[in-house]
Amino acid sequence: MNEEELLQRAIEERDKLFKRYEQGREGGAEIDPWEDPGFEVYHATDRYGFIHDKRLPSKVDIHETKKLQIEVERQKKWLKMLKDWNHTLASEKLHTRVYKGIPDSLRSSIWCKLLNIEDKKKANLGMYNKMYNLAKEYSTDARQIDSDVNRQFREHLQYRERYSIKQQQLFNVLVSYAMYNSEVGYCQGMSGLAGVLLMYMDEEDAFWALHILLTDPKYAMHGYYKEGFPKLTRFLAHHDKILTKFLPKLKKHFDKHGVDAMLYSLKWFFICFVERVPFSLCLRVWDIHLLDGERVITAMAYTILKLHRRNLLKLNDMDTIVNYIQVKLHKDFMIDDDTVIQNLEKSLEELRRAKLDTAGPPQKEELATKPFGFFKKPTVTKIVGLRAEQFTDKERETNELVILTSDIARENAEKEDSYPSDSVGHTGSKFSFEHSNGDESPILEGDLNLGSRRSLADTSVTSTADLSVFSTITRSQAHENSLDTHSNLSDNSMGGASSVGSGIGASGSQRLYSAHTTPIGGSHNQNPDVLRIYVPYSPLETPIASPHNGDLQKSVPSLFNDNKVRIKVDNDELATPLVEHGRIKSFMDAEIDLK
Repeated sequence: MNEEELLQRAIEERDKLFKRYEQGREGGAEIDPWEDPGFEVYHATDRYGFIHDKRLPSKVDIHETKKLQIEVERQKKWLKMLKDWNHTLASEKLHTRVYKGIPDSLRSSIWCKLLNIEDKKKANLGMYNKMYNLAKEYSTDARQIDSDVNRQFREHLQYRERYSIKQQQLFNVLVSYAMYNSEVGYCQGMSGLAGVLLMYMDEEDAFWALHILLTDPKYAMHGYYKEGFPKLTRFLAHHDKILTKFLPKLKKHFDKHGVDAMLYSLKWFFICFVERVPFSLCLRVWDIHLLDGERVITAMAYTILKLHRRNLLKLNDMDTIVNYIQVKLHKDFMIDDDTVIQNLEKSLEELRRAKLDTAGPPQKEELATKPFGFFKKPTVTKIVGLRAEQFTDKERETNELVILTSDIARENAEKEDSYPSDSVGHTGSKFSFEHSNGDESPILEGDLNLGSRRSLADTSVTSTADLSVFSTITRSQAHENSLDTHSNLSDNSMGGASSVGSGIGASGSQRLYSAHTTPIGGSHNQNPDVLRIYVPYSPLETPIASPHNGDLQKSVPSLFNDNKVRIKVDNDELATPLVEHGRIKSFMDAEIDLK
């Protein structure tokens, strides 16, 4: 197709998507059967609208009945507080009652008050409709948002139906906000935030709530989604610092088994524990987060590991540890919500006394630099979704920062003899990787159980989409434990408009995957006897500042200077083979082609 035909196809596709959402489910809407399972009366739906695999108890137990009675009593107190909100804000009672739990029936009103949404709407009358209308005509993110809307909260009654009212609202909020905040555009994690907000707010309120969460200094989530994910880098480092000080035994255990915080904590930071803890507990954390800000996320991350440290210390491989934190605790936290919140409050005080309750002031690159609501007509390249051919400077810099951080972590672990100095700490894996002697070339891809930040920076393919946020040469595979639990693109998509690394699309949106044309690995259950290594030919030689040494500049040697890689095989009977010029020479001089 020539440029004119590509442009026309993109316009028609966008128009068709908007018409589908505007039409909804009426008037002969085109809905594929697999997208829209037949709805029967669900007997497994909880009070929050989530559908469970098993039938829920028909009778409420005594404990639950007592909790509901307490909530009714609290509801009366909250109604009095809402009548005089200005006085309530200055009252110590607000803190006490938020920590005890906001009644679910009043959560909508109280969240809007805590976020001061009404004032934001009055100051921007008509802006939401303006952004939506611009999106209808110029959105370059509609395709990816359409794909994500259809897989967000698929187990929730209100989101399950294709083109249902909630799916329409979620689509509208996300395409509109991508136009309003052009610096961030759209990132997959934002669908989780907006999805929860829409459970308790109408469409425009959710739009402004999302904006406040990203830009208000109390929450400042803009830096999570901005190119390079600078705030995530800072908060992961701070999380490691907290573990080193307060949970050193657990930190050494994680290091020994290659469990980097990045493997288990992305949904903690990106979407405030959604789909990582039971939803009832998640809402309690959101209540406190909206009151006290970002320090709550840091403290809750510490609290989870503190409460479960004994069980985690019994697990002796990376997969089991990550599965416990990501999957098991989501299904059953094993500790009641009130006890968890009491411990969270203690953690906040403990971290405050140690001056670790915050990660410090935001860095300059985390803050918004472009005006909101300013529209610039997208280029043809962005509209048709052509892939970027080169890494941006920021993407290269992010990659190098990750590598340096990993080097420091590994050196510290080696000093403490947490694991052998010639290993990256991946016990239980088919292969572990290291530099070859006298060779600065990092390993790019091995077993799919990748745990360190080096692995994330260096690998071209991983099995877990949660990992991809930091990889600057990755298109991540979907995985049940990932931030995106389905395929990244719909079947009829035309190729992602994405650059590489930070996930900055050509459309200006950020995604937690890259559509760069690197080879795509197979499934997580590949033949264990097959090793695939992809070595790109793009040396990185730009000196950058070390994240742990202030302004100290540290040069990063060329990553791919002689096409030579050393692989350590976890087998005492075999010598370590050398990969050289596309072939493996083992101790028996057998040669295996790398394809």
